[in-house]
Amino acid sequence: MKNEASSSNSREESSVVDCGRRRSSCGYCKSSGRTSISHGLWAHSLTVNDYQDLLDRGWRRSGCFLYKPEMERTCCPSYTIRLKASDFVPSKEQRRVYRRMQRFSDGTLEVGKPVEHADDQNASKHTGSSVNHVVSSSGNEFSCGNKRENKAEEFIYHLSNQIDKVVHAYIESGEFPSGIQFPKAVVKLVSHAKRKLAVEGSEDLLYTSNIAFQIAATLRRTRSAERDGQQSLMSRHSAEETDLCPKSIAEKLAFSLNQLANISGLSIRACNGHVNFYSTAKSASSDRDFPIVTLPGESGSGSQSSSAKKSSEHRQGQKRKLEIRLKRSSFDPEEYALYKRYQIKVHNDPPDRVTESSYRRFLVDTPLFFVSPSADGMVPPCGFGSFHQQYIIDGKLVAVGVVDVLPRCLSSKYLFWDPDYAFLSLGKYSALQEIGWVKENQAYCASLQYYYMGYYIHSCIKMRYKAAYYPSELLCPLHYQWVAFHIARPMLDKKKYVVLSDYASLPDGESSQSCNPESLMDLQHDENGLEDSNDVFMGEDEQMIEIESDSSDDELEPETSGLGSGATDDGDVTNVLVGLRGSRLRYKDLQRAFGPTERNYLETQLRSYQRVVGVELSERMVYSLG
Repeated sequence: MKNEASSSNSREESSVVDCGRRRSSCGYCKSSGRTSISHGLWAHSLTVNDYQDLLDRGWRRSGCFLYKPEMERTCCPSYTIRLKASDFVPSKEQRRVYRRMQRFSDGTLEVGKPVEHADDQNASKHTGSSVNHVVSSSGNEFSCGNKRENKAEEFIYHLSNQIDKVVHAYIESGEFPSGIQFPKAVVKLVSHAKRKLAVEGSEDLLYTSNIAFQIAATLRRTRSAERDGQQSLMSRHSAEETDLCPKSIAEKLAFSLNQLANISGLSIRACNGHVNFYSTAKSASSDRDFPIVTLPGESGSGSQSSSAKKSSEHRQGQKRKLEIRLKRSSFDPEEYALYKRYQIKVHNDPPDRVTESSYRRFLVDTPLFFVSPSADGMVPPCGFGSFHQQYIIDGKLVAVGVVDVLPRCLSSKYLFWDPDYAFLSLGKYSALQEIGWVKENQAYCASLQYYYMGYYIHSCIKMRYKAAYYPSELLCPLHYQWVAFHIARPMLDKKKYVVLSDYASLPDGESSQSCNPESLMDLQHDENGLEDSNDVFMGEDEQMIEIESDSSDDELEPETSGLGSGATDDGDVTNVLVGLRGSRLRYKDLQRAFGPTERNYLETQLRSYQRVVGVELSERMVYSLG
């Protein structure tokens, strides 16, 4: 089928090989067995229109390998998630990330202190006509008061990391069970107004964290799944749950933080399940939002981290130049070096596994035909295809987002970044930039309206951050209708696999979730520690098949032996001809890709079609699936 968006006269067709069902270990739930089940296709070539339609049927690509989870069978159902860019409403945290980058560009953000990296993730460039965005600011918006705010932000990151270290220590000691994905800690500043409303004696309360409640909820869900109705274990589990209630967990964390953490100027106490940080000063100044404390490495003769040394070379107040360049997907040694450092430092991958060949297969190779720009309002200036979006600060490459630009969306595939710049939350920042890119390019391509973030996996805490980009939609795995996340979420809280379209008409009032970005605050911090993006890594972007972090490189290859360039037999190669209105596919080649429920639904629709047109059905016939 000729690519409708192409100005070329050549005939462009999508050619794929059916690889059948794939079973592998799951990077999300860390199951011991091969519980992750998907259907695979190997793409020799793919038009952007065809891939857009496949995305809207729940497929994704990892290099040239296409896969779709078998939702009813797989351990962690993965729902395609998207956001209409023009409707995006940033949350307070997302606005804070953007302001932090602005301050960093202005030279008003203090970065001379060593900051431990937070594993945030989740994230297009056209050679010859690269798009350059230089981020700069007049600086009028910021004043000397920002120094105090910056120091508070830095200290909050430090406290969050200290809690995460204690949780990790409990996991290693066996106090907390291993093999569970615990949420990352979030420490919040307690405003002076709220301190006055608190109980007597809490006027020196400065910071607080509700991490104990999140850990208790995670343990409760895990224990509930493990019981499987074993009544004889009820009494023992009840005793364990008493020890692992939010109050007892907070007390454990507070005790360990006081013993292990190097935090001067604060005392740490548990109160009703919260971990609270109090000033040890004799009197807390009413106009002070954070104490004068010393971070580790801030004083003394200890050696600073390489990050601090590099940052200190930049004179305070001097503006930095941030460039965002979009280029066609191709191998770049500088990008590969950054990817290797990111995978080893952030995801703890063994160096011998982060090979150039695996990097090429995962993030460079693409089956998509490139479509050149046009002036008819059908194609954006960069064209359609696969791209790498580079983030460059003062000439240094600090992050790369791998994306596909398609007729109706920008599809974010992966992001890797320099661990020395983790304090900038580059995963979140790149997502904001990509959403903004979609908005800007609607002027050149009216159909380009959506930002696709890969898969949303509700059963995996690390993958929930994607829904914090409001208002997002999830794709129904059966009827392929888009359903607002705030409607789908209550159903996903009850069970992993849900036919979302059954609830698409649910009135907003019947949803347990309020419809605004701040109601998703509990999802936002989960981006720290991703493996997408994943989707991380994301994931997708997130320890999933696209991440390759929990499966060998060979596991991403098709099982069929004749899938190389020599696989030209008509019986092995299926030409997929997907139009915007329908896809002409052999029924026999696709029936294995559907679960029982989907297959029954499909057959019902085809039988109805038979009655209308009076054609007898046959598995050897070619059908139009609209």
